[in-house]
Amino acid sequence: MPISVDDVTTLERYLQGVMGRSEHHAETVGAVALALLGAVLWRKDEKPLEVRRYAGEPANIVWFEVNRKRYALAYNHGAGCIELRKRTQGGAVLHSFTNKTRVTEVRDVFQSL
Repeated sequence: MPISVDDVTTLERYLQGVMGRSEHHAETVGAVALALLGAVLWRKDEKPLEVRRYAGEPANIVWFEVNRKRYALAYNHGAGCIELRKRTQGGAVLHSFTNKTRVTEVRDVFQSL
């Protein structure tokens, strides 16, 4: 069951976990994760974010809606990137992001949703 992110404290816990894991296991995405979260908050509908639950804590997948369409951001361990996926964590990959992705590209991708 996902965790509903409808308050700043839960959002902080989620972001702290993402950044902590990026320091140890995913050095290629820590910086872009910050830009992506900002883009999600900018574009998402009023419905709260949902994040994957793992051992009772927020994990690396976040679901959100833009214009009533559901998307997921999920870390791909094999490719070392964060993927924007259609509808679900296993959905079609719409875009991939790493620390080499320009912030303007993040903005453009989310603006087009």
